[in-house]
Amino acid sequence: MAATSALSLPALAAEPVRGGIIDVATIGEPPTLDPMASTADLVGIVSQHIFETLYTFGADWSVVPLLAESLPEVGEDGRVYTIKLRQGITFHDGSTMDSADVLASLKRWQSVASRGQQAAKIIASIEAPDASTIRIALTEPYAPLLSLLAFNNAAAVVLPEENMAAPMEKVVGTGPYRLKERKPDQYIQLARFENYRPREDASNGYGGARHQYLDEIRFVPVPDPNTRVEGAVAGQFAYVDSIPVESVGRLSSGKSEAVTLKPFGWPVFIMNTKEGLMSDVAKRRAVLTALNPEDMLIAGFGTADFYAVDGALYPEGYGWHTQEGTSAYGIGDPEKAAEALKAAGYDGTTSLRILTSRQYEFHYKMAEVAAEYLKLAGFPVQLDVVDWATLTQRRQDPKLWDIYITHSPFLPEPSLIGVMQDTSPGWWTSPAKTEALKAFNSEADPARRAALFAGVQKVFYDEVPAFKVGDFNAVAAKLPALEGVTPAPWPYFWNASLAK
Repeated sequence: MAATSALSLPALAAEPVRGGIIDVATIGEPPTLDPMASTADLVGIVSQHIFETLYTFGADWSVVPLLAESLPEVGEDGRVYTIKLRQGITFHDGSTMDSADVLASLKRWQSVASRGQQAAKIIASIEAPDASTIRIALTEPYAPLLSLLAFNNAAAVVLPEENMAAPMEKVVGTGPYRLKERKPDQYIQLARFENYRPREDASNGYGGARHQYLDEIRFVPVPDPNTRVEGAVAGQFAYVDSIPVESVGRLSSGKSEAVTLKPFGWPVFIMNTKEGLMSDVAKRRAVLTALNPEDMLIAGFGTADFYAVDGALYPEGYGWHTQEGTSAYGIGDPEKAAEALKAAGYDGTTSLRILTSRQYEFHYKMAEVAAEYLKLAGFPVQLDVVDWATLTQRRQDPKLWDIYITHSPFLPEPSLIGVMQDTSPGWWTSPAKTEALKAFNSEADPARRAALFAGVQKVFYDEVPAFKVGDFNAVAAKLPALEGVTPAPWPYFWNASLAK
C-alpha cells in the first residue's frame, strides 16, 4: 500500500500553468550577449536561456549531458574524449545542429573565450568523424575539461556553423528561449522557442528537462540597488537579483519574498599582476597584510548571518576545503604592511587605483573600508566607481587599474575560478602556479585531486594574485506567484511558472 501511494503521488501533482510573461530585475545591462566573450555572471544569467553547451551541472554539481547525448567515452589514458551528440536539435534560425556546428563552435571557443584559451593549451585536436560525433584529443590528461565545457560563462556554447563571427553578429542558439527584442538599458526580451526539444530525463539543477512554461522572460537592467529593493517591495518584478542584505527586512512588508542561497560564494579583490603597483608580489603581500576582512564583511553585509570570515578558497563542507596558506589571511595590520612596503622600496607617491561598482553595493562598501586600511599602510588610494558594464570592459586593460572588485560563487571545479586562468584579467602567471595546477589538473582521482589542491592554495597565498575577503550568502527576491525557481548562483527561469 505504501509503495502504491508513493508511486501515485506524481500523477496527482498539478502540472504548472503554461503561459505568462515575467520581468526579472538584473543589476545592469550586460556588456554582450555572446557568452563566449565574457566571464560576467550577468551575461551568463541572460544568455543561458538562449544558448546551450554540450554539458552542464546537475543539482549536486556533477557534470551532466545537455546537447551531448551522454557523458563521453574517455580513452587512451584520459587523453581522448568521444562525444555523441543529441539528434533533432534545432537552432532558432530553423537549421539543424550537427557535428559541423559543434566543431566550429569549439574552435571559436578556443579563440574567443578565456576558458577556451585555457583549454586550448592542452587540446591537440578536435574532429568530427561523423555528423553525430565529436572527438577531442588532448596532449595530456586534463581532469577539468568537462567542467570547462559545462560552465556558463566564457562558455562553450554551440552556434550555427555560419555564425562564427567575432564579435557575434546573430544571437542564435538552441536554448528554450530565443531573443525577441533588445532595447539597451531598457530590457532584453526572450520568447519561448516553439521548436525547442527538451531532454527526456528529469530536471536536475541546470540539467535534465528544461520546461518552457512561461511565454516570455524580460530582463530589465536596474543598476541602483535601492531601486531594485523598492521594485521588489512593490511587486514590480517577478524576480529581483542581488538584494542588499540590509534590505531583507523591507521585503517582509511588501509583495515579494526573500530567496537566499547559503553559502553563495566569495567577494574577491583581483590584483593586476601584469602592470603597475600590484605587479610586485611584495606589494601584493603588503595589501594582504593590511586588510581586515571582518571589518570589510561587516560593512558589506551588516550581520554575521550573511557572512563568514574565512580565508580558505572553499569553506568547510566542500571536498576542496583546506587551510593551507591561510595563516597569511586576516592579519589586518596596516603598520606591519607599511614596514613591508618600505622594505619593498615603495615611496608612497604612486596611487593605488581600485576599480569598483555600486551596482553590487557590497563591492563598494568593502572598497571604502579597504581604502582606509590601505591609506594607513601608506598607499594614496584612488577609488574609481563605475557601472558594472564599464568595469567589465576596463578590467581588460591592465593600464587602467591596480585592483578590481568582483565576486564568485563556489564553483564545482577549482580550475574554473577566474584567477586560475592565465588570461583572466589580473593575468597571474608564474612557474609555481603552472606546476601546482598541472599536477592538480592531470590527476583524475578525486581524493588525490583534493590533496593536490592544497598545493594550489598555498601558491595562491604565496603569490597573492587576489584577496579573498570571506564567504557570503546571496539574497534575491521573488513574487510568491512565481513557482519553480530554485535558488542558484545564476538564476534560471526555464521550469518556472506563474500560479493561477
